[in-house]
Amino acid sequence: MTARVRLNSVLLPLLVFGMLVMQLIDPSKVWQAMVAAFGGAWLLGWLWACSLRDHMRLTREVRFAWAQVGDRLEEQFTLTNDGLVPATWVEVIDHSTLPDYSAARAIGIGNQDSITWHTTGVCTQRGVYTLGGTTLHSSDPLGIFNVEVYQPESATLMVLPPVIPLPLVEITPGGWLGDGRPRPNSPEQTVNALTVHEYQHGEALRQIHWPTSARRNALYTRVMDGSPANDWWIVLDADANAQAGHGWESTLELGVILTTSLTDRGLRARHSVGLLANGEQPVWLKPKQNDENHRLQIMRALATLKPGNLPLSDLLARAGSTLGHRTSLIIITPSVNSEWLTSLTSLMWRGISPTILLVDPSSFGSTNRADALAEVLAQMGIPRFILDRSLLLQPEARPGWRGQWEWRIMPTGKAVSIRPPGDMAWRKLG
Repeated sequence: MTARVRLNSVLLPLLVFGMLVMQLIDPSKVWQAMVAAFGGAWLLGWLWACSLRDHMRLTREVRFAWAQVGDRLEEQFTLTNDGLVPATWVEVIDHSTLPDYSAARAIGIGNQDSITWHTTGVCTQRGVYTLGGTTLHSSDPLGIFNVEVYQPESATLMVLPPVIPLPLVEITPGGWLGDGRPRPNSPEQTVNALTVHEYQHGEALRQIHWPTSARRNALYTRVMDGSPANDWWIVLDADANAQAGHGWESTLELGVILTTSLTDRGLRARHSVGLLANGEQPVWLKPKQNDENHRLQIMRALATLKPGNLPLSDLLARAGSTLGHRTSLIIITPSVNSEWLTSLTSLMWRGISPTILLVDPSSFGSTNRADALAEVLAQMGIPRFILDRSLLLQPEARPGWRGQWEWRIMPTGKAVSIRPPGDMAWRKLG
């Protein structure tokens, strides 16, 4: 923290100095009175400003360390003045970088007093932002001295892209039957049973292995062979030359949301998920299973992703040697240029199974359409899905539940909370 007192104008000191000179040249009670009045005001203003500098502090607290697009942010401010003089006005200047959010405020506070207030805002853009620091501006009542207290305490807020349901998108599995690990509760089971184990509460009755159960006089269920043990490599095309639309309503934002949603789906299904993106800062995260640190790495990379200049064809060519065999390759792109299909074909020869998600640029105002490229992919036997701007209009694309209560009105007219706004604990910045 840095605090300082600064003189607003040198006029008053010059007047006092001039009056002292006149008193020495031509002594008079008039000059004495004026020196006492103006000098006293100067001294009083300085003491007043020093008191505010040393005793005025602001505490900022926030409830969430991360949020999704559409969530509400809430901060609590506590301004304290434990000095002997009041602050007739205090300007609170907020240095936060969160778009469309400002905690700036003008307020007054008495001596030995404390004031608390709250500010709210909506997280409108994905990214990693800073809440704080804060500068307090004030002065003495006569405005002779200016007081500035800068408090650098800050917190990092990560605004994540939303996760939306994609029921129509099916990912082509890589690998072959028998490559998978045994998964008793996997939603993607095959018809091959590897072994049995004792029945556990909640398991499906259709999985009971009756011959073993009869032989051992206890219920036993089959442990099914998991689906092919393939990695998911998600490739997000962030080439600036292929994008359409602006801001929130753009092919890049839809691509980020699709990548976030597929990452969440893949990790929940116990796939190892990796991410490639040709953004301004290239993203290259190798596949890992549902590890929380890996999930946060992917989400942070997507939250901060900006368009780059590397074409998709070059990205696929460079990535080919690291993708490995029996891999599911999920390409999300708005590009209608077929040049990148050459690089994709060479990957398919190595046993990589592609799934293409075409973000239709025509739905974002572009003259280019994805239909022609989709027909080429169909002729090549490559699974493809055309997705358009309508996905951004889904309620899930702007979730907005964090920081907001959800209520249900009972038949009696009583309002009952059915969902609190997440973690309600306040955390100090710094």
